[in-house]
Amino acid sequence: MSSRTRARGAKTAAGVHTVRIPRQRGRRGADPFVVVVPERPSLTREALAVVGGWLWRSRRALAPTGLAVLALVVAGLLHVIAWWSGLLLAPTAAGPLVWLLLMQRRRPADGSVLAWRIGLATLASSSLAWLATAAGFGPLAGALELWWLLTLIAAQSAWLIVRRTH
Repeated sequence: MSSRTRARGAKTAAGVHTVRIPRQRGRRGADPFVVVVPERPSLTREALAVVGGWLWRSRRALAPTGLAVLALVVAGLLHVIAWWSGLLLAPTAAGPLVWLLLMQRRRPADGSVLAWRIGLATLASSSLAWLATAAGFGPLAGALELWWLLTLIAAQSAWLIVRRTH
């Protein structure tokens, strides 16, 4: 390799190859051209791009999963910052049951509508009770991780059923 094309002391970022084209003869005042060529993406980066694209395309179908992961992180932060926040969140678990009673009194329903209302109130009460308990004791304490997983499966299944039928 000629000394005119070899870079001396030039520093480049990791993963970037620099090709320097020497000055042409007769153009003494002109700067040399620099062509930056990126490195080919690794197999890991390609796999992450495919998985990320799939997650982005199916983001509406995976909404309960995203909310469950967010609840797990929030419960962990609440436990670390203020464990007593579980005591403040505990009464909220009764909110969906109160909603169910009020809805049945104002607009009585039977059959599948009543079943969906009961299921929704049960799932919401379970989720809020889990959040209060996880904020108090930590999201991975005892059987709370199994409770979180079962609630996630129930919510995701109900979400997919509702999306397909309506």
